[in-house]
Amino acid sequence: MDLLNTLVEKGLRRELPTREEALAVLATSDDELLEVVAAAGKVRRQWFGRRVKLNYLVNLKSGLCPEDCSYCSQRLGSKAEILKYTWLKPDEASQAAAAGVAGGAKRVCLVASGRGPTDRDVERVGKTIEAIKEQNEGVEVCACLGLLSDGQAERLREAGADAYNHNLNTSEATYGDITKTHTYADRVDTVQKAHAAGLSACSGLIAGMGESDEDLVDVVYALRELDSDSVPVNFLIPFEGTPLAKEWNLTPQRCLRILAMVRFVCPDVEVRIAGGREVHLRSMQPLALNIANSIFLGDYLTSEGQAGQADLDMIADAGFEVEGAGTTTLPKHRADALAAAGATGGCGSKTSAGCGSEASAEGAGCGGHAEEAGGCGPCGGHAAPAAEEARANEARTDLVAVRRRGAGTDLAPNA
Repeated sequence: MDLLNTLVEKGLRRELPTREEALAVLATSDDELLEVVAAAGKVRRQWFGRRVKLNYLVNLKSGLCPEDCSYCSQRLGSKAEILKYTWLKPDEASQAAAAGVAGGAKRVCLVASGRGPTDRDVERVGKTIEAIKEQNEGVEVCACLGLLSDGQAERLREAGADAYNHNLNTSEATYGDITKTHTYADRVDTVQKAHAAGLSACSGLIAGMGESDEDLVDVVYALRELDSDSVPVNFLIPFEGTPLAKEWNLTPQRCLRILAMVRFVCPDVEVRIAGGREVHLRSMQPLALNIANSIFLGDYLTSEGQAGQADLDMIADAGFEVEGAGTTTLPKHRADALAAAGATGGCGSKTSAGCGSEASAEGAGCGGHAEEAGGCGPCGGHAAPAAEEARANEARTDLVAVRRRGAGTDLAPNA
């Protein structure tokens, strides 16, 4: 396909595709799917080889969030029967993190529900980061605490945080349909605060909340403009007890097309398959590794993932290798830009279009972390074939399991 050849050439040059090209990827047919995956795989291998980075979630504080994010099981008014607990102690969080590191995780993601942290919360998380790094030499730590106030990103970096996650989730045009208690601009502001403090910015999206193809392209272009170093792609997990519980609309094929579009628009960033991959990609997860170079190991915040050993077996069977602690994830040009930003305490090479890449034509506690949300839904930019539409509407509620183990419980984690 001429389209795919063009996208590969642009991806190898880090050149931004046109919006029409990005939309065309989402509109490809199932008959063209393997060609789309193969093309995205060429770009992925150019920048990341056959390495897969493993990340591990530790839910520091679960449930009881005052925000109203429609997709989240921890939201205000949620009826989902999830675990609810207040802050883990630093030693408890460190012990939880150690399980993921033992399973091969290179990065530990510390998440807390809530609109955003108080200064006391930041101090608490700082002590947790110190405890984790003392026990696990070389581990990366990413914090995800919701909306940040002035100075908090700097304090987290001083405490040893390497990155900060705050997802845009969906397009600016549709954001108000998903959340009322904060704005899209609030989210952008927090990502920019993380960047300015010299933290690696981690920001992604949730597919499957009723958005159009245009919305998907809009949010991915915004992430490119913000110049996130890592882009988690979540597929909505439709939790019973949340407003989006009935959103079962995407197929594994649709999920692969979305991942491919993200890779073409953000060719040299860490594209992470996050929440909902087991539910929606199912047996096609190994194909997704040809596009994305990063996954979460084991369980998510309030839902169970597949067994950690199954993840490791899948990576090996698909011909990939787990990225070692001594390997730099990002390509040299991005790693150098991030190092320069960290050395100056800010994003020294950052222009209005981002840090370390060419200009592109890119509190919400429980909402601040959509890796929990997971699921592929009605993205609707093109008419799906009847067979695909029929498959998509089959709710697979048997695949959604509430987490009952790991952090905050007496049961061993699934890592």
